[in-house]
Amino acid sequence: MSTVFIVGCGDIGTRVARRYRERGEAVTALVRSPEKAPPLEQLGITTVIADLDDPATLTGVPFAGTTLFYFAPPPGGGHTDPRVRNFCASLPPDAQPSKIIYMSTSGVYGDCGDEVVTEESPALPRTARGKRRLDAELQLLEWGVERGVPVIVLRVTGIYGPGRLPVSQLTGGQPVLDAGIANLTNRIHSEDLATVCLAAAERGEAGELFNVSDGHPGTMTDYFNGVADLLGLPRPRQLSWEEARQEMSPLMLSYVSESRRMENRKMLEKLGVTLRYPTLAEGLTACK
Repeated sequence: MSTVFIVGCGDIGTRVARRYRERGEAVTALVRSPEKAPPLEQLGITTVIADLDDPATLTGVPFAGTTLFYFAPPPGGGHTDPRVRNFCASLPPDAQPSKIIYMSTSGVYGDCGDEVVTEESPALPRTARGKRRLDAELQLLEWGVERGVPVIVLRVTGIYGPGRLPVSQLTGGQPVLDAGIANLTNRIHSEDLATVCLAAAERGEAGELFNVSDGHPGTMTDYFNGVADLLGLPRPRQLSWEEARQEMSPLMLSYVSESRRMENRKMLEKLGVTLRYPTLAEGLTACK
């Protein structure tokens, strides 16, 4: 029987699964279609085909007693996450996990200006995606209290790493805000995020929230410029706010419109994490 179950086994899920497989632990992953199973099975990961959008397919999935990582994103649209609702409703008392680690987003905090954001800061999401994530957090935390299952929430900042760099945006001419007006953003390298996920499973306690970042806020402009320099690409055009509102997609504009200065002290101290890539410069160098 698997000791670890991953719902949403994409890039981060696969990195977490590899860590557990290297320890000799059994891992199962939920996949939506048969086509997604072979690459995971080649890594020694057992797969179960089920669809979070179809509650009937979740009946009998072997979640019982596992450390479960929930990495699946909400569907687009609206302010709630029906997938998390379907997941919780599918878990009878004799088939529930022993612990759940949910990967959320720092977007639940909304726009915080230049304030330092800790786990005690209020969650006031402004975007629909932030509201969906907060809805998922609250659903899982409430379910965990009712069922006596520890639920740990990771509020993750922008993820970067091999295969996750904004190459298409740079080659496609995606502009950024002028460096002098760009808001603060926060990042975490994908390998460090995998480390945090395992640490949360081992040392996180019921109901705990953890901000996940490298602790060195920068701007989206700094990030895009750094990636462009790394790859030998032209740096992106820089826009004023007026120009950005005319040229940027609504999604990109929503990202650059919010500012957060994330503190990661609780993550480092409580989870005992030592980051391999504590700065963007170190992390990008490792992406070559």
